[in-house]
Amino acid sequence: MVLKLMLATMAAAAIRTHRQEARAPRPPVAAAPDDMEMEPAPIDPAWILSGSPVARVSLHSRAYDRLARTAVWDCTAGTFRWYFGWDETVVILDGAVHVTGEDGSERTLKAGDVAYFPAKSWATWHIDSYVRKVAFCRKEFPIPIDMALKLRDRVRGIRRSSGGLAA
Repeated sequence: MVLKLMLATMAAAAIRTHRQEARAPRPPVAAAPDDMEMEPAPIDPAWILSGSPVARVSLHSRAYDRLARTAVWDCTAGTFRWYFGWDETVVILDGAVHVTGEDGSERTLKAGDVAYFPAKSWATWHIDSYVRKVAFCRKEFPIPIDMALKLRDRVRGIRRSSGGLAA
């Protein structure tokens, strides 16, 4: 009963939000990475394995529901572990990074490469000199919505990918 009430409340809120947004069109967001103002984004010192990497970020855009965002991120030389709290797809714009996944898989990502890192995963990043990426991040849905989507996918016969390091 409580689950039904929660789902009904969330559905009503989603409908209200959708109706409000349908009335107020939002313009597209566009910016060249070189024109975006970068701000310090310090790496957790406990994650740094070697060197003194300096990271910066610039938020490009955020979805109305705050479950997705796009940002440009760069970092200088160093080695560190990184926790991906969100699903993240990256496109390397400049430089290169050697990435080791939790399973021991290794990849060198360079300008033009695309990689996906699933939420709740760790990876070790080794940057020889510099890397700049655009990151497309998406939070996981709240548990009741995620369960409903999984059920829908099962009914439709859709298999979800487990994800992983790709390039």
